[in-house]
Amino acid sequence: MALSEDSVREQLKNVIDPELFVNIVDLGLIYEVNFEDIEESEDKKVLIDMTMTSPACPAGPQLIGGAKQFVSQMDGVGDVDVKIVMDPPWSPDRMTEDARDQLGIF
Repeated sequence: MALSEDSVREQLKNVIDPELFVNIVDLGLIYEVNFEDIEESEDKKVLIDMTMTSPACPAGPQLIGGAKQFVSQMDGVGDVDVKIVMDPPWSPDRMTEDARDQLGIF
């Protein structure tokens, strides 16, 4: 599969929030996925803007590490940069219908 925003988001679904047991994409934690060229390489640097369910989320380091780990395994990825953004703040409205079903939110 070619490297794209969709393929990166699909790979990020492997990162599961350890408190909610739902992946970070369906939770709505991934705000943006962008790419930068790497000098003298065909690989790309993947830039991910993500948020947390709360500013003091205890799982933050684990989620960031998981995102970097899974995306760095993709073909065509030379580097991964994850930036935490808190604006706009996360809310349950960002979750997919699947995530709402898993958590029993209707």
